Amino acid sequence: MPTVAFHTLGCKVNAYETEAMWKMFERAGYHKVDFQEEADVYIINTCTVTNTGDKKSRQMIRRAVRNNPDAVVAVTGCYAQTSPAEVMEIPGVDIVIGTHGRDRLVEYVEQTKKTREPINKVGNIMKQREFEEMDVPDFSNRTRASLKIQDGCNNFCTFCIIPWAKGLSRSRKPEKVLEQAKKLVAAGYQEIVLTGIHTGGYGEDLEDYRLADLLWDLDRIDGLKRVRISSIEASQIDDRLVEVLNTSDKMCRHLHIPIQAGDDTVLKRMRRKYTVDEYRNKILRLHEAMPNVAITTDVIVGFPGETDEQFRNSYQLIESLGMYQLHVFPYSKRSGTPAARMPDQVPDDVKHERVEQMIKLSNQLQLNYAKKFVGSVLEVIPEKIYQEDPQKHLLVGYSDNYLQVVFQADPSLIGKICRVRIDQAGSKYSKGTLARVLDSPLPKPMIS
Repeated sequence: MPTVAFHTLGCKVNAYETEAMWKMFERAGYHKVDFQEEADVYIINTCTVTNTGDKKSRQMIRRAVRNNPDAVVAVTGCYAQTSPAEVMEIPGVDIVIGTHGRDRLVEYVEQTKKTREPINKVGNIMKQREFEEMDVPDFSNRTRASLKIQDGCNNFCTFCIIPWAKGLSRSRKPEKVLEQAKKLVAAGYQEIVLTGIHTGGYGEDLEDYRLADLLWDLDRIDGLKRVRISSIEASQIDDRLVEVLNTSDKMCRHLHIPIQAGDDTVLKRMRRKYTVDEYRNKILRLHEAMPNVAITTDVIVGFPGETDEQFRNSYQLIESLGMYQLHVFPYSKRSGTPAARMPDQVPDDVKHERVEQMIKLSNQLQLNYAKKFVGSVLEVIPEKIYQEDPQKHLLVGYSDNYLQVVFQADPSLIGKICRVRIDQAGSKYSKGTLARVLDSPLPKPMIS
């Protein structure tokens, strides 16, 4: 049986696509082995969001070649899309395929085995208007299933190369999303995470069908217990979306809404499509409509020209909005983006100091949020054994409002909905006690 090994760099969308590629090879009779082992075929799914992503991608390509110089080495993903010639020049690379057309990857591998001729199938991603269908009916070692519903981005933020790597926004056809969701439910998944490059933009290229419509259709799927949106822009949250999030028993009380900066001057330089007031009003609207909703966000600190005052504006805005968790990134130059050419680049030591301040704020916000639920019973889907103390038979998983909860239970409950009383709040993990296992979730109280 031929063997294949995968290595994924970058985001959750890449992880999803790697899973889809593995399913294609599995259907073709391949056995998957660890990337460190000798394999007949190596697939490297690359990242290009930063210059470091490019460097790490090249390192992993060379590692694959060293592992087995006779293997077929195929490189796909964002770095392959934006720099195909650079990738082809790496000795030992056989196939470069970019971010579209991967449905023929197995075919290209078999062709390469016979001819050993290099294959470059990277096309102009900006011309793609159709979503690339990649079937993932189940996942390896996962208790939460991802479901890719959208690809590409139309925003062209000044710090970001992704539109040039993924192309313009393209939505998956609703019937295909629902078909995939039903397969995941049939495979036993309790929670589905809707993912994409610009997930909230789902439906903008469809006729009279938006994300809210998709959520209502997912709500009607028998056996599906939870739906979570991986990320959404503040500007894409409207009354119809709030209605389904608030009304449906299946929608998680958690939204990831990137802010990037909390200062209008910085937001304008980033070319973000909202002001501070617009973002603030949307978050306050959500808190009013959905009390105790967990809101996580992305923050870039040290963007070119960011002053101490502008950083403080971001810090104070986030603090005042009662966010739950921050994903903090120091600004990193990305060659080919307008921000990389901007004057007044912030020194690294200043960026790192600001990162530390934001991380401390995030830890405090997480603790403040978790404290609200001490004594409450939440529904938790345990995902794995708690590795920090494996002797105590503890499991760890997420509640619907994204608290990471540790509690004592038998590993057979991994992947099932458990009712857990929260006993102790923590900035990373909260501790609880198993109350009982549910066959179906509790009805969510309606909020007027």
